[in-house]
Amino acid sequence: MDIIQTKLPGVLLIEPDIYQDSRGFFLESYHTQRYQQLGEMTGFVQENHSLSCYGTIRGLHAQVRRAQAKLVRVIEGEIFDVAVDIRRGSPTFGRWAAAALSAVNRRQYFIPTGFAHGFATTSYSAQVEYKCTEYYDPTDEIVILWNDPEIGIPWPIQKPVLSAKDTSAPTLRHIHHLLPHFETTRPPELASDQIF
Repeated sequence: MDIIQTKLPGVLLIEPDIYQDSRGFFLESYHTQRYQQLGEMTGFVQENHSLSCYGTIRGLHAQVRRAQAKLVRVIEGEIFDVAVDIRRGSPTFGRWAAAALSAVNRRQYFIPTGFAHGFATTSYSAQVEYKCTEYYDPTDEIVILWNDPEIGIPWPIQKPVLSAKDTSAPTLRHIHHLLPHFETTRPPELASDQIF
């Protein structure tokens, strides 16, 4: 598999090895021994599966005390997947990185703890599966406004379908006091010999 560093340290785009023939294809969507070399990609305790219609934006979401690292992939359709650094004191605080994930390119997106996550559905519908390193805790969740102007994500959807929670979310500035600290959530650096 190939590991692609994004502009945010610790946020990784993964291209798995795909074995394809006249019957279809095969790939390993997760392998503990290989993925554990990439930092927080072990100890997954929950896997989620969502279906979203075209134009849906889910996010931006994170947990603070029970922070979740996520490994995201698409099994039907296509999404614009986003990670935002929400670690107070981080040199990349408030910056974002995005990737197009689809059932065709079969890429995965790894989002470490200390980052908010969201995605937009850019196909007729999309089914998304993602592993989490911590259980969902609604009392620990923070939600950030999807179109926060200070973050400035260029979403490919102009009039999104949103949940009530996402519609009324505060900006990053308004919840700054709730955010995790950089020093306690710093992802490990990816050494050059870990790209394989």
